[in-house]
Amino acid sequence: MDTSRLTSDRYNDYSSTEVSPSEENSPGTIGNNVSRPRQYERLGEDSSTTWYQTLIHLLKGNIGTGLLSLPLAVKNAGIVLGPLSLVFMGIIAVHCMDLLVKCAHHLCQREQRPFVDYGDALMYGMQGCPSQWLQRNSVWGRWIVGFFLILTQLGFCCVYFVFLADNIKQVVEAANGTTNDCSANETVVLVESMDSRLYILSFLPFLILLVFITNLRYLSIFSLLANLSMLGSVIMIYQYIGRDIPDPTHLSYVSSWRSFALFFGTAIFAFEGIGVVLPLENKMKIPHQFPVVLYVGMGIVTILYISMGTLGFLRFGSSIQASITLNLPNCWFYQSVKLLYSFGIFITFALQFYVAAEIIVPTVTLHVHDRWVRCMDLTVRAALVCLTCVLAILIPHLGLVISLVGSVSSSALALIIPPLLEILTYYTEGLSRWVIAKDIFISLVGFLGFVLGTYVALWELIVPEVSPALNETALFVVQ
Repeated sequence: MDTSRLTSDRYNDYSSTEVSPSEENSPGTIGNNVSRPRQYERLGEDSSTTWYQTLIHLLKGNIGTGLLSLPLAVKNAGIVLGPLSLVFMGIIAVHCMDLLVKCAHHLCQREQRPFVDYGDALMYGMQGCPSQWLQRNSVWGRWIVGFFLILTQLGFCCVYFVFLADNIKQVVEAANGTTNDCSANETVVLVESMDSRLYILSFLPFLILLVFITNLRYLSIFSLLANLSMLGSVIMIYQYIGRDIPDPTHLSYVSSWRSFALFFGTAIFAFEGIGVVLPLENKMKIPHQFPVVLYVGMGIVTILYISMGTLGFLRFGSSIQASITLNLPNCWFYQSVKLLYSFGIFITFALQFYVAAEIIVPTVTLHVHDRWVRCMDLTVRAALVCLTCVLAILIPHLGLVISLVGSVSSSALALIIPPLLEILTYYTEGLSRWVIAKDIFISLVGFLGFVLGTYVALWELIVPEVSPALNETALFVVQ
């Protein structure tokens, strides 16, 4: 990797696909007088967003497949411990987002910069700390953030592959028995179709063509339709799980540590929206309103997560699957929920992929002749999609993929790095021992979840236990 390129600040941290970067070059220069393309800057009223628009973007950046997997997460934690843990993790996640924004503001003033992204913030924080070793290796801060950002976004793409395969497979296999009556209790025999891995593979050419669209503006209308379809699907899911809840006394209150490790990975996967905060705050028309938007928006997200996780587990109990859509009745009304949400995830794949591509593609094409830049661009994009497809085929279990991605990458970006960044940023200016203890505690929680969650998810993949959640079934019960 070209060190001079990273040091010159030409690295783009597009931490949220829901916030499209500006297509125009920044007017200023930074680092060693190299222009930074497509940097987030306040360019006037036309590019600024109101508090309402920022709130919508914040909600969109935090709601995806993770929401649908939270009922299984609550099952892995217990009906009592699960919701309480979601509250605890929500508070910590929002606090870490707030820490990142405050540190970024402080570093902007100290470095005389109009804006710093996540990678910049960690790099400049390391440059200003007392340790000479950290100062000399400060560029590693940007590399670390970039690495985990790529890992997270490509992990999301793997999850999308498996999500699409599982939901479309169920719709196809139940098509012959699908009815218009959603109230009847009956057992439908699924018509066995091809393996889920073949479904994953069948999406590959379509997703490759989708990521060849390099300008997100061409996807704007599809993105709007995807958001509306996902919103409608979530509303239909709530109206189903909110009624006819069975007796919950037979549900486990607290789970084992192994199951709770899987809960951690799934929950932090859902809460991993920290990358969105700096671009959103920077594009606000009135930036000092952002803390209110952050707390209100993440409060709504946390309530949504807790209610979906709790109600979903209460409604389906131990039979809950990796995505709550897979538990919905076998009638066309609820089959449409799977199709609508799958359409939304299909379009969102390109948006999530854009983040990783904007980091990897410029690095690969840096030394390529201008004649071959476009060809290399498309080749790298196709290769990355193939890579995520292969990983999805190797790990075709949605619940474990989500937990593994959350434990490995999301915990670092959302919990481990922000508290350490606060210590690096403010240590020379005086931090109380309680603040340092608090930051170390949060980072240790994230690190412990990272180690245990990764270990348990990998163990389950290597030595899977016989459980309905991980095995295919030929029966689907309409409730």
